[in-house]
Amino acid sequence: MYQTILFDLDGTLTDSSLGIINSICFALEKMNLPIPDRKDLLPFIGPPLKESFSKFFHLSEEDSQQAVTFYRQYFSEIGLFENQLYPDVIPVLSELSASGKKLILATSKPEIFAVQILEHFQIKDFFQVIAGASLDGQRSEKADVIQHALEMAQITDTSQCLMVGDRKHDIEGAKAHQMDSVGVLYGFGSKKELAEAGATYILDKLADLPSLIETKND
Repeated sequence: MYQTILFDLDGTLTDSSLGIINSICFALEKMNLPIPDRKDLLPFIGPPLKESFSKFFHLSEEDSQQAVTFYRQYFSEIGLFENQLYPDVIPVLSELSASGKKLILATSKPEIFAVQILEHFQIKDFFQVIAGASLDGQRSEKADVIQHALEMAQITDTSQCLMVGDRKHDIEGAKAHQMDSVGVLYGFGSKKELAEAGATYILDKLADLPSLIETKND
């Protein structure tokens, strides 16, 4: 049933909260905006950055873009590597890859940064396609990133695809392409958020993914 597995990055494969929040704080300081409690910035992780700056700080489109520019200034040099893999990632990617599944990365993080992160953690070779957002903002919504990934992989039938992510944007992006989805609870979303978005399955831990796929493929 599922032969192609698409993965989100932040909150699904890596705990990127430290680097992302440090980058947000850097941008807010540069914009002379008050910096809230760090835990209140966690909802930033997952959605497109420009959307989050606009939503949480009520910035104009121009100021939101300037905040993104400052964010990337810090992130590209330091924040990128203030990051760590979740414990189950390498065993799960190894098992899925060994069983013949096609693995694809589909992240709202700019593609150039996603490649660097996968290389840093030495997991790039597990993925046949690495798809991310564009730096110019033209491709930032999760549905658009998934479309980009499917085009790169030359996939037109999504009935055998499964999207794995931790936020509603991953689930909604999958639904936009008639694709089943897995919401994971160890990331930055909640069970309520994932369920309301319509996740096909919800898992407590990534280690349960291979058995779920095997069960559905029997």
